[in-house]
Amino acid sequence: MTLQFTPEDHPKIPNEKVGVLLMNLGTPDGTDYWSMRRYLSEFLSDPRVIEAPKWLWQIILQGIILTTRPSKSGEAYKEIWNKEKDESPLRTITRDQATKLQKALAKDYPNIVVDWGWRYGNPAVKERIEELQKQGCNRILLFALYPQYSATTTATAYDKCFDALKTMRWQPAVRCVPAYHDAPVYIDALAKSVTEGIAELSWEPDVTIASFHGLPVEYHEKGDPYYCHCAKTTRLLREKLGWSEDKLKLCFQSLFGPKEWLKPYTQPTVEEMARNGVKNLVILTPGFSVDCVETLEEIDIGVREAFLENGGENFAFIPCLNDSDAGMDVIKEITLRELQGWV
Repeated sequence: MTLQFTPEDHPKIPNEKVGVLLMNLGTPDGTDYWSMRRYLSEFLSDPRVIEAPKWLWQIILQGIILTTRPSKSGEAYKEIWNKEKDESPLRTITRDQATKLQKALAKDYPNIVVDWGWRYGNPAVKERIEELQKQGCNRILLFALYPQYSATTTATAYDKCFDALKTMRWQPAVRCVPAYHDAPVYIDALAKSVTEGIAELSWEPDVTIASFHGLPVEYHEKGDPYYCHCAKTTRLLREKLGWSEDKLKLCFQSLFGPKEWLKPYTQPTVEEMARNGVKNLVILTPGFSVDCVETLEEIDIGVREAFLENGGENFAFIPCLNDSDAGMDVIKEITLRELQGWV
């Protein structure tokens, strides 16, 4: 039998590894007008996010919305910007999640390489997939950090990865992490964050709200499972905490455009509660794996102000799971579950 050896001039092939790519929505590079405009233009041009005739929507987007919205959004980002690192909290925390996951897996799984990237903005998932391949990853787990599935979030994140794969002559094998809205480790982590968050308060909440990012009703009617996933997460969290439906309510935030969105809307609900005598309110945002402008500015600043201005007295925001120990347990367990057979 003749042994085949690699020719001397053959390109060096790195040892085979497995990549894990953590993905989230993305963030602008800065709070200035042009940074915000570039980011919003990419985000709002996504047909998964805005389902409208492209030619008509681009006239509205480029001619009207992107004239004024970047400045307004920039002011919101300034309220929560990580000034020490000159970046958004989403970037800071997502990077920390990747670093902690790499460290947690290093001892038992030294052949796993963890990276992170965005659906919109920098670093883009295309360059991260290419970098993982350069490091020898011929198998990559794509992990969109959205507990509840929606075409506007999970699907478009994976779309972007598939677009990158289409340009590669030698594609790595890939797997996509499914929704984990009902995973016991996720529900346990949420319950722990609620219990510990309330224990730190000097008062007891009259009501707690689980506020999820909104979605046009039309998308739900077309078959998007997002509402059902949000409702199930909330129900399982109630059961874990032993609470009634009156004590933990489901609401939706971050509305955009004239269409009807999933109800009840968070801010109007909070204002009505305050006017009707609710004095002590706690809000958590289970659909966000990382704190961002929608949680830190919209909820912890904007909704807080609305509650207090309408007669409320005590308001508390429970942070996202972020890179907390419980949050990292969720990411690690789901990663290892989806890597079965690869590691």
